[in-house]
Amino acid sequence: MIYLDNAATTYPKPEEVYKAMDFVNRNLAMNPGRGGYSKAKEAENIIDETRNKLLKLAGGSDDYNVVLTPSATIALNEVIMGLSFREGENVYVSAFEHNAVMRTLHAAEKIYGFNIVELPLNEDLTIDIEKTKYMFSKDIPGKVFACHVSNVTGYILPVNEIANLAKEYEATVVVDASQSLGLVPIDLGQTHIDYMVFAGHKTLYGPLGIGGFFIKCGNNLRKYISGGTGTDSLNLEMPDNGIKGYEPASFNVVAAAGLNAALDEIKDNEAVETLFLREKELENYLVKELEKIHNVKLYVTGNVNSVGIVPFNIEGYKASETGMILDVDYDVAVRTGYHCAPLIHKYLKDTDYMGVVRASIGKFTTKEEIDGFVKAVRDIAEEY
Repeated sequence: MIYLDNAATTYPKPEEVYKAMDFVNRNLAMNPGRGGYSKAKEAENIIDETRNKLLKLAGGSDDYNVVLTPSATIALNEVIMGLSFREGENVYVSAFEHNAVMRTLHAAEKIYGFNIVELPLNEDLTIDIEKTKYMFSKDIPGKVFACHVSNVTGYILPVNEIANLAKEYEATVVVDASQSLGLVPIDLGQTHIDYMVFAGHKTLYGPLGIGGFFIKCGNNLRKYISGGTGTDSLNLEMPDNGIKGYEPASFNVVAAAGLNAALDEIKDNEAVETLFLREKELENYLVKELEKIHNVKLYVTGNVNSVGIVPFNIEGYKASETGMILDVDYDVAVRTGYHCAPLIHKYLKDTDYMGVVRASIGKFTTKEEIDGFVKAVRDIAEEY
C-alpha cells in the first residue's frame, strides 16, 4: 500500500513507539496517579516524562503547563467550553478551522450569543494581515481561533502575527496545532498564545488515544468534564488549582508511553526543521508532477507557505470516486471529501467534486511512492 493519508493519522509509527506500547501494556498498564504502589508510580513517571518532553519541544517549559486528554477534539471541547464568553463579543476564526473547533463554537454560540467572525483571506487563500488589523480595530476581538496548519490545503497560518494583533486588544488566543506540532517549529515562549492544542497521533507520530493542550500559566478554564482525579475525593467540586481538574478519569498510560517514545525521535526544533524540509521537498515534487497531468485540478500554489498536504481533483470524477479507484485498483490510501473543515470549501469552489482528494505526506513517505501515486493519477486522468 502507498499510504498518503498522514494528515488523518501518521502511519506507520516509529518502531520504538510500538515497542514502548507493548512493554507498558504488558508490564505497567496500571492506574497512574491513583495507586501508591511502585508499578503505579512508574506509570505516573511516564505521564510526567511525556509532559516535560512536550513542553521542551514546544518551548513552553517556563510559561505553560500541559493537559493530557484522549484526543485533540476532547482538548478543544475542554478549552472552548471552559472559556468565559460574553453576549455580543466577537469570536474570530480562520476559514481553515476543523469541526473540532467550529462545531464546538457553534454549540457555545447558541448558549452565550457571541458573534463568530471569519478572518479575511487574500486571493491566494492566505490570511490578509492588513485587513485583519482593520477588522480588529473596528470589531474588537474577544477570542481568536486559528489552526497552525490547514488539514485541507497544508497552508501554514501566521499564528504568531495573528496572536500579536489579538493581544493588542487583550483577546484570548487559541491555536490548533494538531497538524503541526513536531513538523513546523514553534516556540511558545516567544508567542502570545494562551492555549495550544495538539494531537499525539499526527505529526508527533504517537498513537491514537492521546492529545492535549498547552495552557499558559495563570490562565484558568471552567471545568467542563467532571469525574475522579485521585485527589480530594470527598469534595464534589473539581480541583481548582493546577491541571488536575482538567484530567478526570483513568489515564491511557499505554498511549502516553507511545507518545513518550515518539517524542524521543523529535527532540528539538532542529530535528523538527529537518522533518519539515524533507516533507516540503516531497510536497514540491508531488505538486510539480501533478501539474503535468491534463485534467488534474490542484488547489495549491507554489507561492503559499504550506507543507505536506496536496489537495486536488480529477475532472470527470467526484473526489470520492477518485479515492475509490486509487484504493481498489492501485492500493493507494488517500482521504476524500470535505475533511471536517466546513468553511474553506466555499473558497476552494470544490462542491461540484464533493470536496477534494487529499494526498498527505509523512516522514516515511518515499519519492518512489510519490512516483507510483503520480502514475496512478495519470492513468485515471487519461481514462476520462
